[in-house]
Amino acid sequence: LLSKLQGGATGYALIVPSDYTVSIMIEEGMLEKLDHNNIPNLANLTPSFTEVPYDPGNVYCSPYDWGTTGLGYISSEMDEPASWAILFEPDPEAPYYGRTTMLDDTRESFAAALAYLGYSINSTDEAQLQEAKDLLIAAKAGLAGYDSDTYENLLASGENILAHGWNGDFLIAQEENEDISYVVPQEGGVIWVDNICIPKGVSPEEKLAAEMFIDFILRADIGAMLSEYNYFASPNAAAEELLGEEFTGDPAVYPPDEVMAKLQYLEPVGDVESIYQRLWDEVKSAQ
Repeated sequence: LLSKLQGGATGYALIVPSDYTVSIMIEEGMLEKLDHNNIPNLANLTPSFTEVPYDPGNVYCSPYDWGTTGLGYISSEMDEPASWAILFEPDPEAPYYGRTTMLDDTRESFAAALAYLGYSINSTDEAQLQEAKDLLIAAKAGLAGYDSDTYENLLASGENILAHGWNGDFLIAQEENEDISYVVPQEGGVIWVDNICIPKGVSPEEKLAAEMFIDFILRADIGAMLSEYNYFASPNAAAEELLGEEFTGDPAVYPPDEVMAKLQYLEPVGDVESIYQRLWDEVKSAQ
């Protein structure tokens, strides 16, 4: 999304970037400010989502859904993985060895390694990033590959046993395989928010239509329908009232306080982004 728009792509009146991408787009002047008068349902947002660190006051975007990054696994084939060590200390005797995937995502994969090492997932310390790179290379021995698109399907089919990914994807896959479970490892990891925003340069008519659509998405009934469909948590307090305790009480969707305390947002790292990318290229090319 970011590279397309930076490259001059046009024709979009609504976009759905994740949190740290929003920060970059605000800094680069790529987003229109929202006219809150056209989005009265912003009042439905949970207070914590009206002061998100990347867009305090929802000046540019409205949260759409939120979730966590962790590990999905086949509970009939293995015990619950307590730690990210299950990736970074690969065991050739384990049933999931060679039947595991990690996200094909620079920041998400580095976040897992940095969390395991006890560092900030937004570290700009090159020595720490080198440590994380070495861990990611060590993890490759136990991986079937990197996958951000089909990992939950490969888990549901039984082709793989363990996957690094986003919570809602695993919960949807439970419909095909009830043995799929999800956990955030004990070291913590990523909490993310997807947001609806309006790219710079839309016409006044498109901007108004986009704001009307955002208001529609923020209706209580629509927010509840979205969460019931995609199994991600809702930033919409009015929607949560319609979701029921079975949904909002599911720790795989709404992590308990002790897990929330260990979660971190991915944040822009400025010029260090190029170091992350260079090290990720080294991970991907390592034998």
